[in-house]
Amino acid sequence: MAAVKTASVLAFERKLANSDGLLLAGNWSDIDADSKWAPVTLQEKAVRGTISNRQKNAVLNDPAKLDQEVNKANLQKVDTAALPFDCDTLKVVFSLRVLGDLVTPSACNSPDYQDVLSNTIKSYISEQSFATLAHRYASNLANGRFLWRNRVGAEDIKVRITQVTKEGETAWVFNGYDLSLRDFDYQSDDLKALASAIEQGLASDQFTYLKVEAFVKLGEGQEVFPSQELVLDSNSRKSKVLYDVDGTAALHSQKIGNAIRTVDTWYQGAEEVGPISAEPFGSVTSRGKAYRSNKDDFYTLFDKWMEKGQVPELDQQHYVIANLIRGGVFGSKSE
Repeated sequence: MAAVKTASVLAFERKLANSDGLLLAGNWSDIDADSKWAPVTLQEKAVRGTISNRQKNAVLNDPAKLDQEVNKANLQKVDTAALPFDCDTLKVVFSLRVLGDLVTPSACNSPDYQDVLSNTIKSYISEQSFATLAHRYASNLANGRFLWRNRVGAEDIKVRITQVTKEGETAWVFNGYDLSLRDFDYQSDDLKALASAIEQGLASDQFTYLKVEAFVKLGEGQEVFPSQELVLDSNSRKSKVLYDVDGTAALHSQKIGNAIRTVDTWYQGAEEVGPISAEPFGSVTSRGKAYRSNKDDFYTLFDKWMEKGQVPELDQQHYVIANLIRGGVFGSKSE
């Protein structure tokens, strides 16, 4: 392979295009009755909290100052969301389009580099297909990973995934607790069929369209957890703002997409931490750590593969391709 330099303009569109997730309330006995489900709405609470943040040593060492500090009112307004007291189950609904044509970047200003890039990706598809990644994406749909905190402590979790085509609909139903969040070892005929549909979408020019419905039995009146908005206005009157779509509590599409892309178990330390989202540096902001900073980050592997023809190990090939499916801007910068 002739040596080429990475294009200064290089971008890929994301191939897993999911919508926001709407939160609905109903009862476990009405899973098959769409008309019985109503939107979860946001409520505003004004609360008088306690002072519980860490204090300076000068305050901690003086009982009078500590009493004075903790007796201050911690007044705040926050958004909350909960199931009504006549509903015991949360329903989360979103759609997912799986797109193909990964061999063609959305932008590339170097024809020679694009030829090398396209041929390399075609070689990967020919030798490996998308089977490994499709299985992992399918597992993250079937186990309800995209529910995030709403998954914790649930009595039951059922995920129904429907593929919609011109010929009709095909539905698969999974018990979310049958699949682990720590590995991708689970196998079943339904999971294989779902993975095959995702693989077909990635490998062809015909997209795969999926409707995902997750049912989480939490209990009547229990709190649920939409996405929390980033408050950029320092003068905001609320300390916590939750996300809604036309009055219905919702999960950000980015949050759902992050869960679907949590397929990377090929980094150092994965045995202890478990799967993380496919990101160029293995970034996990909640832990404040980049798990791929030891010469196994996306750019190092990608450039060696494309520029020098140094083919990564198979697991790292899956990781690189997962980042291209994720999409982004990957052009080189002048030193």
